[in-house]
Amino acid sequence: MGIQNLETFSIPGPALITLATHGDERGWFCETWNARDWAVAGLPQVDWVQDNQAFSAAPGTTRGLHFQAPPHAQAKLVQVIRGEIFDAIVDLREGSPTYGRSLHVTLSAKQPQLFYVPVGFAHGYQTLATNTLVTYKVSDHYAPDCEGGLLWCDTGLSIPWPRPDDVVMSGRDFTWPGLAKLDSPFTYDS
Repeated sequence: MGIQNLETFSIPGPALITLATHGDERGWFCETWNARDWAVAGLPQVDWVQDNQAFSAAPGTTRGLHFQAPPHAQAKLVQVIRGEIFDAIVDLREGSPTYGRSLHVTLSAKQPQLFYVPVGFAHGYQTLATNTLVTYKVSDHYAPDCEGGLLWCDTGLSIPWPRPDDVVMSGRDFTWPGLAKLDSPFTYDS
């Protein structure tokens, strides 16, 4: 994979992986996934089963905060191919010392990076550019009966969305519960 930098956070589990690029007169090249480099970096073994792409035409397009509950819980590996996003996650692992805490990163096609989101987190993002293309790997197949979500604008989450008043969003994302009313399906493994 050619990992240039690995950033971890005060919330255990997630990681921001900056990829090494190799350039010449043609442009640049990077490996976006290499199981050997992933293991050498000390990241957990994940069996990725599906790759997804999401295109958003308008800035302010907001997707999330989503999760998939057990037995089909998903870890994600998110990358921006075109454009830029504000990417946010919330720890939903009952018993976690950081339960309910959020963190966010900005991902851009200008800098090849991967954002690793482990099982047990709600995940969402907001586009910051027109015609944004996001790709992500998941560790389990989509299962509609396991789908869940958390209200993206719950003030208790302290997520500083860049465009809180100008969102393009699916109607169902306005109906998810806030953290105080969520019955989390995840538990913390220390």
